[in-house]
Amino acid sequence: MSWQRFWDRGGWWRAVLVVVVYLAVYEGLGWVNAHTLARGTGSRELLATPGPVVIGVALPILVMGLLTWVFVRSLGWGREVFGRQPVPGRRWMWIAVALLIIPIVVRVVATNWSAYSVEVVLAVLFLGLCVGFTEELIARGVAVTLLRRGHHTERTVALLSAVLFGLMHAVNGIGGAAPLAVALTVFYTFGVGIMLYLSMRVTGSIVPAMLLHAATDPTTILATGGVDATSATSGDAGLIGFAGIFSFLYPVLGLVALFFVTGRVSRPGEHQ
Repeated sequence: MSWQRFWDRGGWWRAVLVVVVYLAVYEGLGWVNAHTLARGTGSRELLATPGPVVIGVALPILVMGLLTWVFVRSLGWGREVFGRQPVPGRRWMWIAVALLIIPIVVRVVATNWSAYSVEVVLAVLFLGLCVGFTEELIARGVAVTLLRRGHHTERTVALLSAVLFGLMHAVNGIGGAAPLAVALTVFYTFGVGIMLYLSMRVTGSIVPAMLLHAATDPTTILATGGVDATSATSGDAGLIGFAGIFSFLYPVLGLVALFFVTGRVSRPGEHQ
């Protein structure tokens, strides 16, 4: 099929193309959802009830995850994306896993749990699963696969996939976020992207990266009391501030880690 042959060639520009299309469709779905099913939810406190979280935020992300999965299946890449990593990880890469887990645990301790109902907590956790599955599938799944099929080195794969992951979050500016806040978000998510790539390499599977990602967003939302914002329901300020330090550590340590990333997925008939 010409469809499959086109994508099987891989390459950086196809990775950029698939992310651009993903964002365009996601923004379109978000607009439609905001004017239909989620109409009026923005006027209420986001974490007051589970409805705004599930319908207003999680639903478009879930739909994008399903569409991305259909795309992966249409190319026959299911085993390639979810199977064993073709390039073995190194022991030092476990540092990335630890660096992702530490702030998650800190935010769990810092959260003011009495401020939320059980239903809201479950809704936020569901949102986290949607985000972890969808964003990892497109960034560490599809984009990484395309870059590897383009026969880039793993250092380039790690760098470009993290850049794309960071730029995916630049669309926050469409919603009216301040330019500085958008820039800091892109910088932070670029670093997180490298950490998640390393976690995928060292664990040998994309699934742990999905779970780490799925735990990062909801613990941040519950600890701060909002999405990309703080509210009266935020938890311990000292612990939240400590967890926030990692937002600046990830990009710096990620850039350092790139110098130690080696390997490349072999072309047929050649040694790695």
